Amino acid sequence: MVSEITNESKQHTPVNVIKRDGKTEKLDINKIHKVLSWATEGLKNVSVSDIEVNAKLQLKDGIKTTDIHKVLVESAVGLITAKNPNYQFVASRLLNYYIRKETFGAYSSKEMPHLKDVIKKNVSVGVYDKEILDSYTANEIDSINDYIHHERDFNFAFAGIQQMVDKYVLKDRVNNKLYETPQYAFMVIAMVVFAKYPKETRIDYIRRLYNQISLFKINLPTPILCGIRTPLRQYSSCTLIDIGDSLESIFASNTAVGYYTAKRAGIGLNIGRIRAIGSSIRNGEVIHTGLIPYMKMFEATTKCTTQNGVRGGSSTTYYPFWHYEVEELLVLKNNKGNDENRIRKMDYGVQLCRLFYQRVRDDGVITLFSPSDVPGLYEAFGDNAKFEELYNKYEKDASVRNKKIKAREFISKLAQERLETGRIYVMNIDHCNSHSSFKDKIRMSNLCTEITLPTKPLNSIEDADGEIALCVLSAVNLGAIDTLDDLEETCELIVRTLDFVIEYQEYPVKAAEHMLGRRSIGVGFTNLAYYLAKNKVGYDKTSLPLVNKTAEAFQYYLLKASVKLAKEFGPCKYFDKTKYSEGILPIDTYCKNVDKIMPHTLHHDWEALRKDILQYGLRNSTLSTQMPCESSSVLNNSTNGIEPPRSLVSTKKSKQGLLRQVVPEVNKIGHHYSTAFEIENNGYLEMVSVIQKYFDQAMSVNNYYDFTKFEDGELPLSNVINDILYAYSLGIKTLYYANSNDGNIDTDGGCVGGACSV
Repeated sequence: MVSEITNESKQHTPVNVIKRDGKTEKLDINKIHKVLSWATEGLKNVSVSDIEVNAKLQLKDGIKTTDIHKVLVESAVGLITAKNPNYQFVASRLLNYYIRKETFGAYSSKEMPHLKDVIKKNVSVGVYDKEILDSYTANEIDSINDYIHHERDFNFAFAGIQQMVDKYVLKDRVNNKLYETPQYAFMVIAMVVFAKYPKETRIDYIRRLYNQISLFKINLPTPILCGIRTPLRQYSSCTLIDIGDSLESIFASNTAVGYYTAKRAGIGLNIGRIRAIGSSIRNGEVIHTGLIPYMKMFEATTKCTTQNGVRGGSSTTYYPFWHYEVEELLVLKNNKGNDENRIRKMDYGVQLCRLFYQRVRDDGVITLFSPSDVPGLYEAFGDNAKFEELYNKYEKDASVRNKKIKAREFISKLAQERLETGRIYVMNIDHCNSHSSFKDKIRMSNLCTEITLPTKPLNSIEDADGEIALCVLSAVNLGAIDTLDDLEETCELIVRTLDFVIEYQEYPVKAAEHMLGRRSIGVGFTNLAYYLAKNKVGYDKTSLPLVNKTAEAFQYYLLKASVKLAKEFGPCKYFDKTKYSEGILPIDTYCKNVDKIMPHTLHHDWEALRKDILQYGLRNSTLSTQMPCESSSVLNNSTNGIEPPRSLVSTKKSKQGLLRQVVPEVNKIGHHYSTAFEIENNGYLEMVSVIQKYFDQAMSVNNYYDFTKFEDGELPLSNVINDILYAYSLGIKTLYYANSNDGNIDTDGGCVGGACSV
């Protein structure tokens, strides 16, 4: 070992170390060798001596054993490369050793305390919900304890176990004292989920759910991983708040933003109803100040509220292309201007529709209105026929205040801002309505553009007639399934888990209680890049048959699970407000242009399922969505969501710094991976459209732009415009990040605040 010993030690003065219990003893180098030998045992292409040399450990008298251990972990992490990926498991073992010693004073799986002792201790200090102990007998907890596989802690790669410690295991965030290790967290979550199930079945459900979570087949979102088992009961990842055109609605919505930001939810805001600057208020007594001052208020409310030390608040604000202030709204994110006319700590979604794209195609003009001056136009937005009729009528009415702009000029500005900031999103509101599971109108989306649920403005914080839309999320790890038949059990357990969450969580705002009637859940994929690489296909047409078959099975099994729950517990209260209640399924409403790139082939008995839905109903109004999956991809050492990796070895952000993550099986199939800036956006969008065909909500869909592919590093703006146009032609509902490799935007690829990233 390379070490710089103090002068005293060079003169054969023993080096003393301080142990975890505060006792002092002489340094025993052999103990370090022993720990490193254990950490490298059975792993190929790793070396104890390399870790020791890389550590550059300075041994001085009075050094803490915990500090020695931390240096060894950092040394192993520093050796992680695509050629030597197994160092991530050496680092994981060392970190697990550290965690277990800190938490329970032992590192062997056989030495882990009994489950009931962990629960009792954590209930006594207020970390676990006391209802856990009340729900189970001692004999049941004994049985459950036998199902815990503590050795699964060592299945984590380093980035995953570090993420687990940073964000998900419960701890005192002031002194970093841990209260549990991962396997206890997973098991107690399963216990809470099935606590109300009949005693004759619940132990089996607990075992099955625990296995799916601990073997990384199911990805649970941050609010559930952090919240279930604690006294805190708010697990919705996504909150959609629709703001009306009145002070009462604006201020009530702002209060709701504060409540839900504090409860760990990401915020979607819709400002499309609010009248424009210069509009008349109270018959001209007051002139409206416009949207920007109110948006600054929403930004401040989101950012002033922290989320239990897990993450900061984040929001995305939506507005229609035809709003009178749209030119000012479009540039709010950029680095030009000043603090008076910019709001940079929000992200923005511009809502488009068929009429807009037709005007772009025809090189026509779009007309901008204040919603208060064009009665009925906002309500019609999303229904192409009604909207176009009213829009054309108001364009011809000379008495209506308006502004005009060339459609191509507007889409060029949109593309420019999207490329430069990375975070000007696109929402095709007509696709969001035509290919929706709801009869009610979709007005907006959420923080990360994947949730499309009905909303209604609230006029006070106690307004039960308003509707704040909520969605609880989860994802299936495609890399962990062996066959598509495996999806059936995984989908059922996810639907059961999320349906429980809806009933179990609290609703701090009255308008959000409509969730109990709709029971909206959103399940998506993660680790798609690994799944494609394993099957030797890329982010192009070669993937379409596999993706089509997978997405079909996925949605089919989700619906089948929801029917099963409807038989047991009854359909959701608002089932009659869904298209499903009329037997209309996603395979009936998707954009038929998708059939041109992937013929419409089905592999499951959809007609039998349709009959079951008509007979028994569904427990949930909506079931599928595609979220970013950034946080849990680190946890499970998987590629995030449906995205290609940036590189085979990625650097991810963590509360403790940067994490180095290697794609799964890099030594075996690394050459089959497609990386983000190598793929063509058209091929990626075609693959997305095949998935969207089956999903009943939207998807977080990113674009990637490699400036180095173009002469002088200048990317033609037409590339961005063409991607927006092509996405619309394929029925894609939303576009999320525009990622580029020019260094202008964040490169973590995940949800801004982590709320919807699962």
